[in-house]
Amino acid sequence: PASDSGASKSAAAANPGDPAPGIYDPCPPRGAPCRIMPLGDSITAGAGSTMNGSYRVDLFRRALRNHQSITFVGSVSGGPPAVDAMAFPPNHEGHSGYTIDDGGGRPGIAPLVVAALEKYRPHVVTLMIGTNDVDIRLDPPNAPRRLGALIDAIQLGAPEALVVLAQIVPTTSEAEDAAVVAYNAAMPALVEARARAGKHIVLVDMHAAFKKNPNFAVDYMTDNLHPSDAGYAVMGGVWYAALGPLFR
Repeated sequence: PASDSGASKSAAAANPGDPAPGIYDPCPPRGAPCRIMPLGDSITAGAGSTMNGSYRVDLFRRALRNHQSITFVGSVSGGPPAVDAMAFPPNHEGHSGYTIDDGGGRPGIAPLVVAALEKYRPHVVTLMIGTNDVDIRLDPPNAPRRLGALIDAIQLGAPEALVVLAQIVPTTSEAEDAAVVAYNAAMPALVEARARAGKHIVLVDMHAAFKKNPNFAVDYMTDNLHPSDAGYAVMGGVWYAALGPLFR
């Protein structure tokens, strides 16, 4: 992922699981869970996954297996009752059918952000949004501008949180995926500009993770837009690669 130019709270990785020097560390000391707000649309909510667990199940499982403590926060609930015999934290801010901001007859997640950040005070925001903007062709050239405004609102509302922005997963249609590729291509510049300004933000690439498998449409997807459990597990691995060094 792109590096975060914000100052690190930790001078050195003194214990296993502590972040390496130079990585912005938003999570609390060992003994308290790192609060993660999964923010996005139906993919964050878990459409197509078992019990609407989304990538949250695999991310939680990976943290458990490494004896790390995390929890998910938000106003919506979904997922299995337990993962690997541990109670699963079901909360999130995934809203099915939502776009980046209101428009095209769809509600957007942007108007929800300020209140959610104020109420749940996440240490980390995992943000993946824009699939519906691309799918309904909601002014694609300005989708990156809307995304940038959303990121700014998140960072204004939670300046000490780390935003992990994801380039969105591919669609199963090559023609439609061209619009996804164009949208994703604008994200590195959005992230770099904010990182250079001292904001805490990194970028992960879900699109490339899926496309590594030439049979992803069968192996990772349940329909044109939504991953299967196997696809969500791939996503969980991508999130964990970025965040695992910060968990305790």
